[in-house]
Amino acid sequence: MMENIGFTPEEARPLLEGKAPEAGPLLERLTVGIPFLTDFLVARYLDDYIPEGGSKIKFVTGRFGAGKTHVGRLMLNEAKKRPYLTAAFSARDIGLYDFKNVYLEILRQCGMDRIIQGCADHIVREMGHDPAKIGEGKTYVDFLADEGAADALSKSAIREYLRNMFMKNPRLDNNFATCMALLVGDRLGHPVMDGKNKELLLGWLAGDKSVKLAQLRPLGLFPTQLNKYNARQMLRSLAEAAHLGGFDGIFVFIDDLEALAKSDAAATVKYTAARRGDAYEGIRQLIDDIDSMRYLMFLFSFDRELLDNQNSGIPSYQALWMRIQTEVSGKRFNRFADLLDLDLLADTIYPAEALVEMSGKLADVLEEQGYAGAQPGAEEASGAEAAVKRLTAEEAAALLEKSQFGGLGLPYLVNRATQGTGKEE
Repeated sequence: MMENIGFTPEEARPLLEGKAPEAGPLLERLTVGIPFLTDFLVARYLDDYIPEGGSKIKFVTGRFGAGKTHVGRLMLNEAKKRPYLTAAFSARDIGLYDFKNVYLEILRQCGMDRIIQGCADHIVREMGHDPAKIGEGKTYVDFLADEGAADALSKSAIREYLRNMFMKNPRLDNNFATCMALLVGDRLGHPVMDGKNKELLLGWLAGDKSVKLAQLRPLGLFPTQLNKYNARQMLRSLAEAAHLGGFDGIFVFIDDLEALAKSDAAATVKYTAARRGDAYEGIRQLIDDIDSMRYLMFLFSFDRELLDNQNSGIPSYQALWMRIQTEVSGKRFNRFADLLDLDLLADTIYPAEALVEMSGKLADVLEEQGYAGAQPGAEEASGAEAAVKRLTAEEAAALLEKSQFGGLGLPYLVNRATQGTGKEE
């Protein structure tokens, strides 16, 4: 038996429900076939197009259990291995009907402090010093003072770098640029802000409704609040600032988009018809704006019922449907397409031998977690009590045939069969 390395029983638990694990090592260990797609996306976008100033939106769809979440989490893991800021959330938990919610969740997960520190370090390097040599708890100006160089000329140079990086940057929202110049300057030690004003700026960036508009003007900001209309401009500015702070960009994975078209009692966010329309419109506007953004990649994931449902799915909102429907008609899988249909890809990446490999990897993990091996009567077991059973080549071929007519994806069918619950479908 292989040694359990890199994941816990809790991280392996989603496998019992046929779901993709979240842990990087476990996710990668169980991956079969799908690198045909993800390796391409990483090479073309994460390693090339996005760091060079591009932005992109991709949609991944397929039947239930086709591996959509697995694709998104693999991409998320790859982004985390690189100098990317990342955010991942479900449409069941964050209301897509107001893009302000999307921006704020991305900001929360990326972390404003990391961007501020990255921008401060960039200025330190531009001035010829190593940020790592600044002592803990000290500012750059403190460091200069220790070196006997904290003179008026050095402080003037800091202000000039702040102006050029932020205030003179046409790709930044004016208020966002002012906030960044003041916050990064405070991190460097010049100009220093008092704690109250610093909290005010951070609160405004985070959409704090308690920030009064009258408090903004003395700091050089226009008296405006974050809303659904300016949130995309703020996201554009956030991605620009992330790049200035030394990151390749921001990668965002939004899962479970099918929640827009159906009621889910367990979901945090409920989508009425009006909210669903607002969510579709927000995605439509993001598609239209994406070419004006830089250093930003979105990956949306949803069950294909969102494409098939004429009443509440994407076809019900023509403005959005017109932008992606041409991606649906092809019979061959195109890795450059904006809509990536995993059902079309299945024939390419899941021959019978791949299903046998997938089953074997899953069985190894389940056995490492203490689940029993294959036993007589396994077909009568269910859930966590099911016996682990490795697929044979003949059984894998039968699953391939079965998948042509059902509504379940091959990875899910393999999971159920390996746990001995395949006859439930």
